[in-house]
Amino acid sequence: MRRGRLRVFLGAAPGVGKTFAALDEAHRRLDRGTDVVVGLVECHRRERTEALLAGLEVLPRRTTHHRGLEVGELDVEAVLRRRPEVVVVDELAHTNAPGVVEAGGHAKRWQDVEQILDAGIDVVSTVNIQHLESLNDVVEHITGIEQRETIPDAVLRAADQVQLVDMTPEALQRRLSHGNVYGADRVDAALSNYFRTGNLTALRELALLWLADRVDEGLERYRAQQGIEATWPARERVVVALTGGAEGATLVRRAARLAGRGAGGELHAVHVARGDGLVRSSPARLAEQRELVEALGGTYHQVVGEDVATSLLEFARGVNASQIVVGASRHRPLASLFRRSVGDGVVRGAGAIDVLVVTHDQQARPFGLPRRAGAALPGSRRVLGWVVALLGPLAVTGLLVLLPHQDLSTDLMAFLVVVVAAALVGGVLPALAAALVAGLAVNWFFTEPVHQFTIAQPANAIALAVFLLVALAVSSTVDTAARRTRDAQRSRAESEALSVLTRTALLAADPLTEAMRHTRQTFAVDSVTLLERADARSPWTVAAATGDPVCTQPGDADAEVVVDDLTCLVLRGRLLVADDRRVLEVFAAQIAAVRQKQRLRAEAAQVRRLEEGDAVRGALLTAVSHDLRTPLATLKASLDSLRAKDIDLPEDVRDELLAEVGHSADRLQGLIDDLLDLTRVRSGVVEPHLVVVDLDEVVHAAVRDLPGVEVRVPADLPPVSTDPGLLQRVVANLVQNAVRHGGNGVQVDAAVSTEDGHRAVRLLVVDHGPGLPGAAKERAFTPFQRLGDRSTAGLGLGLAVARGLAEAVGGRLDAADTPGGGLTMVLDLPLAGHVHELAEVRPG
Repeated sequence: MRRGRLRVFLGAAPGVGKTFAALDEAHRRLDRGTDVVVGLVECHRRERTEALLAGLEVLPRRTTHHRGLEVGELDVEAVLRRRPEVVVVDELAHTNAPGVVEAGGHAKRWQDVEQILDAGIDVVSTVNIQHLESLNDVVEHITGIEQRETIPDAVLRAADQVQLVDMTPEALQRRLSHGNVYGADRVDAALSNYFRTGNLTALRELALLWLADRVDEGLERYRAQQGIEATWPARERVVVALTGGAEGATLVRRAARLAGRGAGGELHAVHVARGDGLVRSSPARLAEQRELVEALGGTYHQVVGEDVATSLLEFARGVNASQIVVGASRHRPLASLFRRSVGDGVVRGAGAIDVLVVTHDQQARPFGLPRRAGAALPGSRRVLGWVVALLGPLAVTGLLVLLPHQDLSTDLMAFLVVVVAAALVGGVLPALAAALVAGLAVNWFFTEPVHQFTIAQPANAIALAVFLLVALAVSSTVDTAARRTRDAQRSRAESEALSVLTRTALLAADPLTEAMRHTRQTFAVDSVTLLERADARSPWTVAAATGDPVCTQPGDADAEVVVDDLTCLVLRGRLLVADDRRVLEVFAAQIAAVRQKQRLRAEAAQVRRLEEGDAVRGALLTAVSHDLRTPLATLKASLDSLRAKDIDLPEDVRDELLAEVGHSADRLQGLIDDLLDLTRVRSGVVEPHLVVVDLDEVVHAAVRDLPGVEVRVPADLPPVSTDPGLLQRVVANLVQNAVRHGGNGVQVDAAVSTEDGHRAVRLLVVDHGPGLPGAAKERAFTPFQRLGDRSTAGLGLGLAVARGLAEAVGGRLDAADTPGGGLTMVLDLPLAGHVHELAEVRPG
């Protein structure tokens, strides 16, 4: 049985017309004779959307009860029983009510859709860009609102068709103003919050870019299926090659300018590394260049390959690049005659890809660290040396035989050139072999008697012996020089690696992670793990690790260095020779020092937290000693006057004193309640009892004794799931704070909000006082803050307690500016039946 096809209408924000487009598609298919039903559609009281349901078969919803509230969700079983060809399911990112899960259903609607697709039924659905899991933090950063309902990107990527329902921010705002999206009572709040022009523009750009990437993936799949290897530059993709040299920043900036010439341009920076031991470039420079690439909006990649030009071209073709930017050759002019530069190799093999070779100040300057080898000369040179040693004398012999006869000294000099060449290329053994073969050839072809291995003249014997001694001396000298050169390069490589490690330990933001990563790159292993234990008998634990697989025991590693009885650095991936182990011991000591420094920093941070706690306790004692003194003094004075036997107080004076006693007692009770509430919130012991209540009742009970407060809570507001006692304390604290700072004209508004991706009730406590600047809004929720309050009443705990209690009941409390001046406290509360969407409690 075939799997059903999924078509998704993607929008940048609520109200752009996704549901309308989905229903219009349903009518189009119905007119073609397709069996179409509506599984679930949320019209949100939009008349034009509801009108499109006419003529379509709408399946009944699955009803479930949660905390006394009836909730309607998609009935998957009904869809499977009806088995239409196409079903319309709105709001793909929706979270099902807990009752559905308790009855054995899915937690998310996209999971319901997957079950329907597996049954071979096509699905038409809708989703907003802010619900994608990968964009969750980006959307929160743009809008300031956390999206609690998300779907995995893979769900939308797997859709057979994704169609963008687009609308300009100005057009969407006009729709909103005309009442085509929300009711008139919610338009002003929506326009001033989620539906601001900046928010809508950013969300629209996210939707367009995400869909453009999916179109690009589809193009790549088509090219792969059709076997098309040539690049199709549908957009400007610039690949810049980085070697780790000082010229990298110049190349990156030049490539960024090329990528930025057209809309949708991409910048890819590539470093080709060799997987053969110590790194050949500076990790510190590469890290700096990677930061520059990312700051310019590009991506950094590192690939492994023996031939840099080939690896670079393979990567460029893989990303469908239109241009490659490389630096001009760093080889000296003479070296360029014998060795092809990376730029030359890229130009030769680029084909249809444009190649830009950028000149820079670092041209013709040598760089890089040597490749580590076990012998003085690499294997390729030794093989070439043996070829020269065996074939060179034969070639010279043939040449001398064809030429007119020369004297023996001339013949020996010609053969000496071959011996020196073999020594320069392959070292001692190839040179000795070349000398032996040359000696035999001279004896056979050029010394009397010829064609015999005998020497008739003593002078020829002496000349041949001198020839062999010279060959031996030259080859030995060349081999010794090569070894010393390799030793010097090795020492330089070790010094550079240790220098980078030291700089990392001193300057990196996360020195331990960077040091571990540098160790893994330097020794070319799969993973590096730092193991620790509490004492010699305790098991090892992983303190830090990079790469895979992570070793949990020293015995699992290919190389280990024991720093002390409690610390061990282990490597996995290859066995290390003695020289590498010696350097690794220095690395391990440095990493252990970084770890110790990290512990000291953690201990210092703990000390700072204790100091901050002491400061809070000191502030608490100071505030308590000051704010409790006044009501206690008033109580004592009033009670002393009332108890005095020798004073006959008039009735009105006695009533006034009693009223003062009650007022002072109320102040003391309020101070103690705030202190107890703050202590409970900070310690995390607040346990709300959530029930379904009407917000109107809680708000009126909270402001009953506060004059000058206008309450505008709609009668048809849906119920909320909360703890009424705690919520009443929150509202009372907010309103009292507004009255204290805003004077007369405090108003309390409430409405249903859906801007943050789910339905919730938003309560606004609005005053028109002096307000607070940007940074001070968040500080107002800090204990013992009286921002702009000159009164001596209160400890400055009201807003701190309000936020803590609001989060305890699943709400979210923030401060915003009041249009025209003043401060607005914004309290979001979950609707009944949406308890699973409670906000996370902020860290104390």
